Amino acid sequence: QVQLVESGGGLVQPGGSLRLSCAASGFSLDSYAIGWYRQAPGKEREGVSCISTRAPYTYYADSVKGRFTISRDEAKNTVYLQMNSLKPEDTAVYYCAARRRNGCYVGPRLSEYDYWGQGTQVTASS
Repeated sequence: QVQLVESGGGLVQPGGSLRLSCAASGFSLDSYAIGWYRQAPGKEREGVSCISTRAPYTYYADSVKGRFTISRDEAKNTVYLQMNSLKPEDTAVYYCAARRRNGCYVGPRLSEYDYWGQGTQVTASS
């Protein structure tokens, strides 16, 4: 069964950190570019970060650049999103997605991705 499972979300005070994990089962992530998206209440799902299969190349949205770091561990078949200096505006459900292509994509066409996880809630609030 092909599946992506996110974990690591939670409630954190502004300025705090969380590390999200995206674990794959039923397929190997090393042939897939992985994206992280988020969706806040009443807003469209937006691309946050992406990591390609080769190099690897990474991309960050301006709103998270310098605070978030994406990485992949092929031995664990897992991709991580380290989130530091969290702000209240980072509050959202975070989703990981996999596309069987080398290059990154963080645009609005969600169909660019082959598989999506179920999401994990991140809340930055005092």
